[in-house]
Amino acid sequence: MTGICDLGVLLRDMRPELSQKKYVFCTLAIDAFKALADCTPLCVFHEPEGVSLIMEESMAMATGLPYDGTYRKITLQVQSSLQAVGLTAAVSGALADQGISANVVAAYYHDYIFVEMETADQALDVLNRLSLA
Repeated sequence: MTGICDLGVLLRDMRPELSQKKYVFCTLAIDAFKALADCTPLCVFHEPEGVSLIMEESMAMATGLPYDGTYRKITLQVQSSLQAVGLTAAVSGALADQGISANVVAAYYHDYIFVEMETADQALDVLNRLSLA
């Protein structure tokens, strides 16, 4: 798979899509994570302090995992290359200019931005405008 590296094309074709689901960030010790056999988070990242999870709010509530804040996921539909330079900076910079916190995850095919529930619609508008610039 060859993703797009050209920043102009990435921005023009990013087609941001806002999920209606609510997501949360959780953390727990590795042993506690291993005990959650039925838990299927969207993202798992092993850090020195423990395991960080991104999951739907309903799953965190069902498993009793504590979290702080609720987020919405914006998917950039453009298929970016892992070697692309500047997409994260352009997106997070545009959001930062509007005072919107952006938690960015770059996966193999797409980039995802988690924004606070209260700013989700505004964030989508900012990204759509960036795509048209």
